[in-house]
Amino acid sequence: MKLLTIHGTGDVRLDDYQRPEAGPTDVVIKMKAVGICGSDLSYIKIGGIPTPGTKTALGHEGAGEVMEVGSAVEGIRVGDPVIVNPMMTPSNIGSGGPEGAFTEELLVREARLGDSILPIPEGIPYEVAAMCEPLAVAMHGVNRAEVKAGDKVVVFGCGPIGLGMLLWLIDRGVTDVVALDLSEERLERARSLGAQAALNPTKVDMRDELARLHGEVPSYGRVGVGTDAYIDAAGAPSILTDVIMMAKFHARMVITAAYMKPIEFPVGRMLTSEMTITTAVGYPTEMPEVIAAMPRLKDKIASLISHTLPFERVLDGLEVAAMPNSAKVMIQFEDA
Repeated sequence: MKLLTIHGTGDVRLDDYQRPEAGPTDVVIKMKAVGICGSDLSYIKIGGIPTPGTKTALGHEGAGEVMEVGSAVEGIRVGDPVIVNPMMTPSNIGSGGPEGAFTEELLVREARLGDSILPIPEGIPYEVAAMCEPLAVAMHGVNRAEVKAGDKVVVFGCGPIGLGMLLWLIDRGVTDVVALDLSEERLERARSLGAQAALNPTKVDMRDELARLHGEVPSYGRVGVGTDAYIDAAGAPSILTDVIMMAKFHARMVITAAYMKPIEFPVGRMLTSEMTITTAVGYPTEMPEVIAAMPRLKDKIASLISHTLPFERVLDGLEVAAMPNSAKVMIQFEDA
């Protein structure tokens, strides 16, 4: 078999691989579809995790068919179509442990139904099922924003996570959503999901546009835009300052993007808005809710996939995923 592995900074290879034998508490998944995540690209740029030079197996957005079940595993059967929840695996699959989902057969250690192994609903293609992990990340970011129908929201970044956030926001009745990105292709995807507006912040005055779309609200002697919540799925260093300078009283901001360097921001200006800034990472509880929504939203979820490549072209897929015009790049395995 083969396994996608980081060997050093910018050095990722499709290595020969011998899967370990499954133990009594383990299952083996014949992989059908695995998505390329932005964190995969970050791990490659860094040169492995937790530290550069660490050999790192990649792939954590996976779905497939159970092909082997340990004698002590309950409720999971050979032939079951399943999604892997890597956060619930002891080795955090694809993010620092010995296993990664970019391989033909994935060993899931200490497998538990409803925890690390989740059933795929009937009629859901493996490609759509493999979107569960990034959609759960997106849902957690939306949950942390504590928004409700009728709120006004801005999403920075229309990559796979930002687009997933738009999907959940609009599905929950939050229709006054403005999407911001530099790529016209990604902005068009945001519009197709139902965004109120999708704008390139380098081509418009962002504050003026938000004031026009969301109104303005007086706040301690100054005027803030009427946006209730901002979600940063882009990671541009200027975003935090831009938001603080235009935020209304008690606005909220959630940072889901990974910032690799410290950034400065005007804390003093926050005094007049009492705004809340928080973060969101992973998906502590969201995967089951995402799966439950898949039968209803499968067409919209499928629309977030911009490219599908066979496993033998996964290295090409990494290059495609790094391009600004891509959304989710999905790697498909033989007979998926």
